[in-house]
Amino acid sequence: MRRTIPLSEKRFDGRVAVITGAGGGLGFEHARLFASRGAHVVINDIGGSVTGDGSDRGAAQRAADEIIALGGSAVADANSVSTPAGAAELIETALEAFGGVDIVVNNAGILRDKSLLKVKPNDFRAVLDVHLLGTFLVTQAAFGHMRAKGYGRFVNTASPAGLYGNFGQANYSAAKAGIVGLTRTVSIEGAKFGISANAISPAAHTRMTENLLGQLFDGASADVLDAAKVSPVVAWLSHEDTDVTGQVFGTAGGLVTKVFIAETKGIFEANPTIENIAAREAEILDEQGYLVPEDVGASMAPLLEHYASNVGQL
Repeated sequence: MRRTIPLSEKRFDGRVAVITGAGGGLGFEHARLFASRGAHVVINDIGGSVTGDGSDRGAAQRAADEIIALGGSAVADANSVSTPAGAAELIETALEAFGGVDIVVNNAGILRDKSLLKVKPNDFRAVLDVHLLGTFLVTQAAFGHMRAKGYGRFVNTASPAGLYGNFGQANYSAAKAGIVGLTRTVSIEGAKFGISANAISPAAHTRMTENLLGQLFDGASADVLDAAKVSPVVAWLSHEDTDVTGQVFGTAGGLVTKVFIAETKGIFEANPTIENIAAREAEILDEQGYLVPEDVGASMAPLLEHYASNVGQL
């Protein structure tokens, strides 16, 4: 029998959390959880369709009103995260309403799924603008305020599609993969200022995923992949007691995993040719004893070691 261990409640009293795309779905569940644990939340959402068309400035306000009715502290913001002005205004909303910003959860997103030969450049760009550019712009707008006070938490939303690819989602996959690289860099630049940055790769039943996930779970995705089951991971990564940074976590239906980028030991050829590389293909692909570099320098370490021990051959 698994023993139940009492845990002290993780709270966010006095902290200010900015959450994009929080008018519904994952973002709203994040906001509701933060507010229930004492945080002031800024609900950002333009209220557009899944494809990013149209807008409803009341969507963010309705979500904020619901949180306030539950006893939480919230304000609404309907700025677009995909423009520098909109991102700056969003952070200004947090500063004006609550005097600061401690946590940013970049969650806003749209879908314009088409197979590779059918996706149009403007649809590719539109998805990157909301997911990747939006994450960058909001992060940049908040980073200076966090650096000035020596504290901050970023949680960005990647996707299994960005990690592994997915048919018909070249734009979405590219944007989500870009978010992983951005998160790693923010974690490096923020480290000496007490700023952490992590990403989640979630699967949850929302209006963006209900068709796909409904097929996988025979229509039971709403129960199996309840969006509320993702939010505790986001809150954990946002808490002041959590020192984890620069990581990606898979989370779906109560499952939480660490996702990491690894390199095989590979081979070293002082004078590589097509032929000697092809002859050692099995060694290159061998995953035994893989390496997990923490940064670009660490990924170059094996080459530097080979160079040091074979300098006479180079």
